[in-house]
Amino acid sequence: MPGPRLDSLVVAGGESGGFYLEFATLLAASLERHGLVRKPSALVTGGSLDNMDRLARGEATVAIALADAATERIGAEAQAESSSAPRLVALGRVYENYVHCLVRADSGITAMGDLGGRTVGLGAPGAGTALTARRLLSTARLSVREENLGLNDGLAALRSQSIEALFWSGGVPTAAVAAAAKEIGLRLLDLSALIAPVRARYGEFYDRVLVPEGAYEGVPSTWTVGAANLLLCRADLDGDVVRGTVDLLLRRANELVPASSLGVQFLSPETLINTAGIPLHPSAEEAYREFHG
Repeated sequence: MPGPRLDSLVVAGGESGGFYLEFATLLAASLERHGLVRKPSALVTGGSLDNMDRLARGEATVAIALADAATERIGAEAQAESSSAPRLVALGRVYENYVHCLVRADSGITAMGDLGGRTVGLGAPGAGTALTARRLLSTARLSVREENLGLNDGLAALRSQSIEALFWSGGVPTAAVAAAAKEIGLRLLDLSALIAPVRARYGEFYDRVLVPEGAYEGVPSTWTVGAANLLLCRADLDGDVVRGTVDLLLRRANELVPASSLGVQFLSPETLINTAGIPLHPSAEEAYREFHG
């Protein structure tokens, strides 16, 4: 492998106990292992929206974000002629996020329609989960009492019963959710009936995916909404670094999947380039073209 091309690189991840941070940590380790960066690091963040803010401010080099949140932000900035924000582009589509609508197993809540009027955690202010959750609730025509709580604070609130449901978007299994399921007993609500109407209303970002039985203790297999995650960077990121990173996505995918993962991965040459209409970095486009011949 070539010598390091950067002294440091920051991968913006997500909350502790979540899949974003696991992926970011594995990517940072792979970048170092293969000589692309001397001292890469994974950053604990609030999630998709926070990650894109950090990219724009130069606090992160690459970042993970939900495709729906990224498309909304990048599209809005493209339409704002006066926007001075650095342009964000994609390196690839990396894996599927599973929308978890979590309730306590002893709550009596068994369906999405039962959430009307209840107190619901929608995700941290910097998380793309909140955007997706509000789209789902709006499509279902449900009004709830919103609490802006991330994964760990939200699970604590479910434990204390100060909220009645929590939305979380992450890989399967999510470690913190698995621990809570074992401790207090959780139920996942089936969200799959909302996929067709939410796609019709907001765009084709959402898929029908199955959380398999055994992912969480005591939780049967449950259909839910899947949303793709993209790996993003600024358009001015060095081309050699971009090509090296894409090469890892293409050729070292096995190093980038957490050992516990049961979910869908998009780390294949065929799916990496499907970036929901967000342009690829020019050097990423070149790398994919060279790989495919």
